[in-house]
Amino acid sequence: MIKRGNNMIKVDNLSYSFPQKDIYKNISFTLEDGQHCAFIGTNGSGKSTLIDILMDPEKYMFDGKLEIDPQYRIGYVSQFSQLEKIHDTTVYEFIGEEFFKLQNEITYICSQMETSSDIDALLDKYQLALDAFNAIGGDDFESMINKKLNLANLTKHKDLMVSELSGGEFKLIQVIKVMLSIPDLIIMDEPDVFLDFENIDSLKNLIDSHKGTLLIITHNRYLLNHCFNKILHLENKELQEFDGRFIDYNFSLLQTKIELQELAMADTEEIERNAMLIDKLRSIATHNSEASRGKALKARVKIQERLEARRIKEPFVDIKQPNISFHTDNEVEETIALKVNDFSVVYDEEVLLENVNFEIKSTDKVALIGSNGTGKTTLLRAIFKNNDSIEINPNIEMAYLSQNQGETLNESNTILEELLDAGLRNSTAVISYISNYGFDRKMLHQKIQYLSGGEKNMLQLAKIAVSKANMLLLDEPTSHLDTYSQIALEKAIENYKGAILTISHDYYFISNCMDYVLIIENMTLRKMSMKKFRRKIYANHFDRDYLEVEQKKKLIETSIELALKDTNFELAKTLSEELEDVIKLL
Repeated sequence: MIKRGNNMIKVDNLSYSFPQKDIYKNISFTLEDGQHCAFIGTNGSGKSTLIDILMDPEKYMFDGKLEIDPQYRIGYVSQFSQLEKIHDTTVYEFIGEEFFKLQNEITYICSQMETSSDIDALLDKYQLALDAFNAIGGDDFESMINKKLNLANLTKHKDLMVSELSGGEFKLIQVIKVMLSIPDLIIMDEPDVFLDFENIDSLKNLIDSHKGTLLIITHNRYLLNHCFNKILHLENKELQEFDGRFIDYNFSLLQTKIELQELAMADTEEIERNAMLIDKLRSIATHNSEASRGKALKARVKIQERLEARRIKEPFVDIKQPNISFHTDNEVEETIALKVNDFSVVYDEEVLLENVNFEIKSTDKVALIGSNGTGKTTLLRAIFKNNDSIEINPNIEMAYLSQNQGETLNESNTILEELLDAGLRNSTAVISYISNYGFDRKMLHQKIQYLSGGEKNMLQLAKIAVSKANMLLLDEPTSHLDTYSQIALEKAIENYKGAILTISHDYYFISNCMDYVLIIENMTLRKMSMKKFRRKIYANHFDRDYLEVEQKKKLIETSIELALKDTNFELAKTLSEELEDVIKLL
């Protein structure tokens, strides 16, 4: 049995395959009591599948060993909120469901004892129910609910019906409910998806306050930098385990990359020298049949084989970043791309937006921000559908990325069919094109419904790029994307010549890419400069100067990458020392 304080979960040489695709190859890791572990990796690398195996190992055929105590309780928070399935219950009743169930069971058993002759059986039932009640801190349960709601800034929602919550608020309520059931391990699959700024901060508070063991799939850079003391990184069928902060893990990867590229360059030079010797010996051997010449040639060929075999291959430092690229067929000189006039949104008799007016120029890059449930997506859809109160410049062609991926992707299509429908000429063109977005040719005939959330978003971005539209409407484009894809998207937006209106709750994405923000507050919309936006974010979410330090870190990392491209290893090492000093400030 695995006891608290030791390894809670131990995975040893685990391998697993889908039909025609290997997912893992001999991966191993341990998860110990009290660790807060971030589970990261590129889109489609198999993170959610590994979570499924941990939660129900009997359902899967895998090689290797998985040690979990059979009595081990796992709590789970899905990336899908399923708010629509909850009816007629308050927030307090929903969170305390298990508590109230046990409380009622204990009361019922006590009432039975008053009249039953089989007291022994009832005493056994009573003790089991009481043990379960005490295990979740029953006597202190109401106080614990209040503390968690306060941490999540949701105290005022305690007596609301669950159906009145926004999707983001309900996600936090789900996290609180699972935490208060006190399982041995809580697993969360992208709990941050679509959360607004305030709710992301609340999720951070809940994670940091939790004393138990957590395993969380996330690509959110804010959470990664603030919430974890262990990293599991799944990449190219292999897994790397790191005890420490995400920011330190990234730094160690960069240092390893500098070291390995220097070694790889020395290897390449040696291989090239050896290849020249082999060519020379072959030339001599064709004109001279002495046995010694043939032996020398064979010896050199064997040396070359050994050199090739030992070439540096590192799945974690040579990660393929997608090459996202947006171009326009019809570039528009700076003019007004769209005007919104007296736009209003009413949902279930509640006014979300009232008499909203704004305009966007043909080269503006704008973030539309606001709390969950304030009508942002409705406004973006209305612009795409060119509703009555929207004026679109006739020279503007729009493309749309939806947070509801089934709205823009035909999930019964294969990737090949979807991109042919989008306008690519033939399968050869699709194969060449789609490799830039992280898909290999083996995936061409895969149905879209079986892709991960991140892969679906990458496919949406690929379709948008094919359209060559000169205005992009993007609803949560970084959601589900791994950090490498997020950075690639930022580069693509920086180089794009058209207009962008994007809904986002990603601090880094907005700070790195946008010209200004449109913020929804009190049913209306106002323009805010990036300077004011950053100041607002600092005041509510960061220590002073955090984003500036983060930006400086990013610039040094970029300089290191450039130094490595120029094989200037001395400069890369000097810059890495400078980077280490900057990281200490974070």
